[in-house]
Order: sequence, then structure tokens, then C-alpha cells
Amino acid sequence: MEGKIARLTDRGYGFISREGEEKDLFFHSNELVDVKFDDLKEGDKVTFEIAEGPKGLNATQVKRA
Repeated sequence: MEGKIARLTDRGYGFISREGEEKDLFFHSNELVDVKFDDLKEGDKVTFEIAEGPKGLNATQVKRA
């Protein structure tokens, strides 16, 4: 899947927006691959997988595109 970083927090997680989807996907810094959380910026393009988490769908295997 592809998307963009919509929001980043100072707590080590953020949200990814996907074209055609209203709800943004949650991701945690533990799911980042080959990029550090502090190196991400809002608007960065990313690729990711989707998995079911305790609070619904979230992004895993997040990589900067």
C-alpha cells in the first residue's frame, strides 16, 4: 500500500493518509523499516502493510517511498 504521513506526534507514533480513504491509519515507530522516526516529515510518501491491531487497522512495515 502507499500513502503519505498525515500527522506525527512527539510520542513516537503518527498517522498515514491514503487516497480515497477517509480514516487515517495509525502507525508506531516500532513499525518503521530503514528510517528513523525523527527523520520523517509530514507529507513524506511511504509504503506499508495493513494489519489488525487492538484498536482497529494500523500500518506495519512502514518504509519511506
